[in-house]
Amino acid sequence: MKPGESSPHHHHPEHHHQPADHTQVHHDPPEAAPMHGHDGHDGHAGHSGHDHQGMIGDFKKRFYVTLILTIPVLLLSPMIQHWMGVDWQFLFSDKLLFALSTIIFVYGGWPFLKGWADEMKSRNPGMMTLIGFAISVAYIYSAATVFGLEGMDFFWELATLILIMLLGHWIEMTSVAGASRELEALVKLMPSTAHLIRNDNISEIPTDQLQKGDLILVKPGEKIAADGVITEGESTVNESMLTGESKPAEKQTGDKVIAGSINGNGALRIQVTHGSKESYLQQVIQLVNEAQQDKSRTQLLADKAARWLTAIAIVAGLATFFAWYLSGSTLAFAIERMVTVIVICCPHALGLAIPLVVAKSTALAARNGLLIRNRTAFENARKITTLVFDKTGTLTVGEFAVTRYASLTPELKENDILRLAYALEQSSEHPIATGIVAKAKELGLPAEQAGKITAITGKGITADLNGATIAVVSPNALQNPPEKIGAGETLVYVLRNDAPVGFIALSDQVRPESAEAIRTLHAQNIKTVLLTGDNKVVAEDVARSLGMDQFFAEVLPHQKLEKIAQLQQSGEFVAMTGDGVNDAPALAKADVGIAVGSGSDVAAETADIILVNSNPKDVASLVLFGKATYKKMIQNLAWATGYNVIAMPLAAGVLSGAGVLLSPAAGAVLMSISTIVVAINAGMLKIKA
Repeated sequence: MKPGESSPHHHHPEHHHQPADHTQVHHDPPEAAPMHGHDGHDGHAGHSGHDHQGMIGDFKKRFYVTLILTIPVLLLSPMIQHWMGVDWQFLFSDKLLFALSTIIFVYGGWPFLKGWADEMKSRNPGMMTLIGFAISVAYIYSAATVFGLEGMDFFWELATLILIMLLGHWIEMTSVAGASRELEALVKLMPSTAHLIRNDNISEIPTDQLQKGDLILVKPGEKIAADGVITEGESTVNESMLTGESKPAEKQTGDKVIAGSINGNGALRIQVTHGSKESYLQQVIQLVNEAQQDKSRTQLLADKAARWLTAIAIVAGLATFFAWYLSGSTLAFAIERMVTVIVICCPHALGLAIPLVVAKSTALAARNGLLIRNRTAFENARKITTLVFDKTGTLTVGEFAVTRYASLTPELKENDILRLAYALEQSSEHPIATGIVAKAKELGLPAEQAGKITAITGKGITADLNGATIAVVSPNALQNPPEKIGAGETLVYVLRNDAPVGFIALSDQVRPESAEAIRTLHAQNIKTVLLTGDNKVVAEDVARSLGMDQFFAEVLPHQKLEKIAQLQQSGEFVAMTGDGVNDAPALAKADVGIAVGSGSDVAAETADIILVNSNPKDVASLVLFGKATYKKMIQNLAWATGYNVIAMPLAAGVLSGAGVLLSPAAGAVLMSISTIVVAINAGMLKIKA
């Protein structure tokens, strides 16, 4: 037993509660957002990658058709002819111009008009409302001039406006697809078929038909088709795409493997432990999907800003129209200003500012072994002031090796002490138990069967063996422990009928990456605290060797929660890193709960963020990545709102006296550029290893 902690296989069900704020909000995935309104609130189901490619293709086709039709529209426009100093008017040339523009308006403008109708239906006016309104005003006014209204049409502005809008959407949807491509890459990791072994016959079956308990063959170089346990063979397995761990893992009989990882040069027979729906990879994909759809506070802020901008755009557009028209300008000029203001204000960049970063960050994190279950907690990583580490398996390797053992009574030999402990610990998966079992097996000691095995929370384990009550306990279970603990050692006592008859000392190596992780966190002004059930000597030794700020030793699982609460009360923003089973209550209590542990346990975790590897460097990476992600969001929001502040007055014609006047098409170009800047900025997000 690790002193001060209950054995994982005796954890209480109440430790498995979910944090309160895990409610999922189901919206369109971010990749669908640009099609409908600024924040995807149109009630459509999420689009698959295939649908999405179809939408990109549709915009591309509409763009090219509109481009071909725009050329004659430009050549037939009186304004363009006037600029070129030519006169190509002929009978019904205005009717031909009207006919071509009508096709552009209906065919090219269809996605915007449909989007406008959808937004009106859902009472959620946004970007499509603005574009739809702008092109409709331009078209209706121009059509009226053909049929008798005094004034100059602006069909050419309408055509170029729609053309640029289509191009902007097409480019931007391609950028968005890029952000979601990482998720598709995860989906593609799963091989489509598996070699099923039945009665020594091997047959090919689709991966999704695999059931728990099936036996499969994985040939050298193939992808592993399901989570499972190796029953025969040994090999190295590359899990880097799933866990971020670059070093291929050595695997042999009895080891677990993850679906989607790549087998090295040995053939493996694997017994399936999860069907494909419950596999680790499926869970990762689902977590990534949910996290991308989960709206954090920053996203809600952007949505609110986009809605305000829509209202401001319509009011500003109408105000611009009346200001120019009532001050004596022509109706055509006043409408042109209004259309430009409305187009330039499209909250497109604003609506995409956050979803693009979310899509990119979540998928990128998953590829690096960081699984985000709670977006808000992830973004709050930037606020962390204190990071609390559990010791065993996080800062240390978590593999205890027996360093010394002795008998305290003449009738028992040294190996008898190990034999008694072995009988009690052989069914436990606790690091200390595995250390004792490994040593006993190495010495070839007999495996005796103990009865009535019971765990004593935070103290140890007790059982009946050969008519006596045997216990393996930590020193804090004894009044006066007889043995001195060496630096870095963990000591357990073997008791027979409540009297100590011997002790076993084990030690756990500090991970080589731990010191670097602590240094990185200190560079970010984050205090590091060690919280462990282990004894004071060990805790102090580890904390001192790593340069940590504080340590709490001999803490029972329920006391961990109290320590977190104390730190929070002293004004700290606390992140807790633990193994997710013993530490579940403390993880839920912390402001940001980070669970470390093997991939297969994803579903059982209660934390906000899961680190697939138990590598402390990943904790530091997570904090830096959380900060980088938040920074990108703020940059995008600042760009998207700042651009409007400058562009809107220009569109309204504030500097018309100085000869600065934007056409609707120029407004559309600016709007598209602002969106593309936001998309490129999101795409530049990286994880610092």
